[in-house]
Amino acid sequence: MSLLTVNNLSIAFRQSGVDRQVVDNLSLSVDAGETLALVGESGSGKSVTALSMMRLLPSPPVIYPQGEILFAGQDVLKADERTLRGLRGNRMAMIFQEPMVSLNPLHSIEKQLYEVLALHRGMRAVAARAEIISCLDRVGIRQPAKRLGDFPHQLSGGERQRVMIAMALLTQPQLLIADEPTTALDVTVQAQILVLLKELKQEMNMGLLFITHNLNIVRQLADNVLVMRNGQAVESNTTRQLFSAPEHPYTRTLLDAEPEGSPDPADDSAPPLLRVSNLSVAFPIKKGLLRRVVDSHQALRALSFELRPGESLGLVGESGSGKSTTGLALLRLIASEGEIWFDGRPLHQWDRRKMLPVRRQIQVVFQDPNSALNPRLDVQQIIAEGLQVHQPDLGAEQREALVIKAMQEVGLDPATRHRYPAEFSGGQRQRIAIARALILQPKLIVLDEPTSSLDRSVQKQILALLKKLQQDHRLAYIFISHDLRVVRSLCHQLVVLKQGEVVEQGSCEAVFTAPQAPYTQQLIALA
Repeated sequence: MSLLTVNNLSIAFRQSGVDRQVVDNLSLSVDAGETLALVGESGSGKSVTALSMMRLLPSPPVIYPQGEILFAGQDVLKADERTLRGLRGNRMAMIFQEPMVSLNPLHSIEKQLYEVLALHRGMRAVAARAEIISCLDRVGIRQPAKRLGDFPHQLSGGERQRVMIAMALLTQPQLLIADEPTTALDVTVQAQILVLLKELKQEMNMGLLFITHNLNIVRQLADNVLVMRNGQAVESNTTRQLFSAPEHPYTRTLLDAEPEGSPDPADDSAPPLLRVSNLSVAFPIKKGLLRRVVDSHQALRALSFELRPGESLGLVGESGSGKSTTGLALLRLIASEGEIWFDGRPLHQWDRRKMLPVRRQIQVVFQDPNSALNPRLDVQQIIAEGLQVHQPDLGAEQREALVIKAMQEVGLDPATRHRYPAEFSGGQRQRIAIARALILQPKLIVLDEPTSSLDRSVQKQILALLKKLQQDHRLAYIFISHDLRVVRSLCHQLVVLKQGEVVEQGSCEAVFTAPQAPYTQQLIALA
């Protein structure tokens, strides 16, 4: 008997008396010690399916018109709350897609992990601390004993995801459901996590339901693959058979959607739009009741580069290496040392008020769209926010027309502009964030992992869009990413960071063709 069996499952959202089908007649099974990968575009029903396995979807508006979910022979859809509490965490665990939403911002990492051990394994504080440190070390958190008192906002996006993975693994479940667990991780930590999951699967004979849009991970990790589109299973096969001989046209489209090509040549004779010299960032370390500064953490040290109109600079490196810190410093959102010259203006000398007119020309797309989008505003209001600040004289019809155009450019249906962020998938929310940045027609866009939550087919569209916009408007990009294939496709220059230090810098093609630093060689080998 399979550990998890789903038979003819259908799921619908009931809104205003109308049922909208999101999963249609789906069947799958996961055996103990087996990994099944669910792949498909954003909005295909992958995450809804995963949440249903533990009955975590709210009811209403979610209804299950038909089908059954059997875990170790027990029907989850018919289980009472007491039975569900015994299953969740103890026997079934889940790694969620967006760690900033899942982690409590008011509690330290140690407290949140200890709650898991106390609740599900009855462990006391002393023994729990040692196990927490060991688990954080296994998932790639550096110096875990020193990070226990940190709060979620003090961790990078990748570090928060690793904490979520540790939280799920501490329960030692029979079935682990992983919803895009490596999306925010760099390739080195991603490789560690995949090895760790394989080891734990063998040690514990654990079943693994793995949801991802990264087909390279599927090839490395999964035993079987189920491809979903519009809530339906379009193809199911062993990993080897599916990759060697895909049968469905949609599967072949996914496999052919890897990032490719190179950026259009930039004008090397143009004067620099952005010139950065010896940029450094240090975060104070505070302790005691009065929170006095006792030390500092050097997050970035002596970064220098020039960026011309129509040119892209890629920043790569491990989580916590200083990539996002660099972006925030360039935007003048955090304090820094060194010089930042933008379009001939010394931004490093300007205060917040003087920076305001410049912000229209420097836009940003953040890594986590769920945190960046206001859940109380609809999509039209979100995308038009910048217009209201920087072009207040525009009429309502003009703003709406610009919103519609921006949504079309990033592949969103303008008819959905009056919906709220919660009604969109993770990939769709990221496209909303990109549209909000593009609508102001800036000269420079800081892109912080803008494609990390997008499936490959949409990612390819977004990359093509960014290239076209760059060519049409001579946009400059600071592109922060851990996906080296995407970086090579879009960027002219490359800076490799490790623990705040520049380990290699040069033209993108030169670094990829003949990397000099051992760390760069390792990153490229794992890509």
